[in-house]
Amino acid sequence: MTQRRRAPRRRKKIRRRVFLAGLGGAALAAGAYIVHHSIQNGTESKSPTAPEAAPEPNPALPSGEWRAVWVSYLEWARMDFSSEEAFRTAAAELLDNCAALGLNTVIAQVRPFGDALYESSLFPWSHLCTGTQGQGPGFDPLDVLVTEAHGRGLSLEAWVNPYRLKSSAAMPPSIADTNLMNTHPEWCCTVGDGVYLNPAVPEAAAYVVQGVAELVEKYAVDGIHFDDYFYPTTDASLDAAQFAASGEADLADWRRANVTALVKAARDAVKAADPTLRFGISPQGNPDNDLATQYSDVYGWLAASGEEAVVDYLCPQIYWGYGYQLQSGSTRFAFENIVPEWLGMARAANVALYFGLGAYRVGVGDGGANEDSTSQWATGSALARQVADLRRWGAQGWALYRYDSLFGPAQNDLAAAERAALAEGNG
Repeated sequence: MTQRRRAPRRRKKIRRRVFLAGLGGAALAAGAYIVHHSIQNGTESKSPTAPEAAPEPNPALPSGEWRAVWVSYLEWARMDFSSEEAFRTAAAELLDNCAALGLNTVIAQVRPFGDALYESSLFPWSHLCTGTQGQGPGFDPLDVLVTEAHGRGLSLEAWVNPYRLKSSAAMPPSIADTNLMNTHPEWCCTVGDGVYLNPAVPEAAAYVVQGVAELVEKYAVDGIHFDDYFYPTTDASLDAAQFAASGEADLADWRRANVTALVKAARDAVKAADPTLRFGISPQGNPDNDLATQYSDVYGWLAASGEEAVVDYLCPQIYWGYGYQLQSGSTRFAFENIVPEWLGMARAANVALYFGLGAYRVGVGDGGANEDSTSQWATGSALARQVADLRRWGAQGWALYRYDSLFGPAQNDLAAAERAALAEGNG
């Protein structure tokens, strides 16, 4: 596959709180966010208008199959940040493994908990770098990753969790004074032991967009990637005051509008920096959950085009095997059923649809009620079989969750067999 390579952009510092002014007016109003190109969002999704002529190819998308892997904060937790040389050595090994597998894209988590694995004027250094949030390692890990990835012909997308600040009482283990939990507690909400930016607070959303702009302006990343974590709960009390002030009648519709406007503004920030950069999201594989629990209008995002475009791609997380069966007997989420369901959704011509595959299921199983819910993941070729079917069904690409599931220190001969089968199929 031929990957387009962009000339590296000049890194430049950006002053705090000035990003939106240069992004085409991503202004925010009470109750819902108003962006430069507003998108109408509700329970029904618009089908794309048939173009009069063949649309121009999306310059942000690769010219062939997108073959990616997620590298999460869990991978960073075992890497050596003691010096730039040590980190570069570990990163080189990771990226060499990705290239050898026939991948062309690495999705690197760079903001897992309202912090940063890069030098930021908006977010504190991640605890993953030194053990203490807010304390830098003395070098820039993202700069190293971008340089090393591009040197191997790999694209690198910066993976951002937009809302999460704390996932549990122990993660992250320390919170910096400059964390948004401390600087803007009025933007935050607590759900269980987790702390999140409240998706209904316009100022919090604006800050997330500023962070996206900072990334694409300072680093030669090839795109920005959001995962599936949007609203942290369906509890109506989370944003009751903002909803009451909005004057809207339907809470779910209003919440989906909040999320879509954030996503749209983030996408516009990416395109303002460079139209050839891509912006994508990996929603849950169950569209019902996306709509009703995360408030992610995946139908609308796929169908929006032109000035109303919201994403360059979606990559739903299809972490189930063949014949996957719920206790109810439903097989809707079996791989051979749910992938065609996604492929059958109305989709704009310039929006790609990729699929996330559960490498972490190898040797463990997917928990289905079907008899082979474990054994089919112990063949040494489970992922290669899924990739082959994706190609046969016309999917445009795929991503593996996650790197350590195939290359981590705990992996065995089964993981090696999966790697070999994938590499052969990608050859």
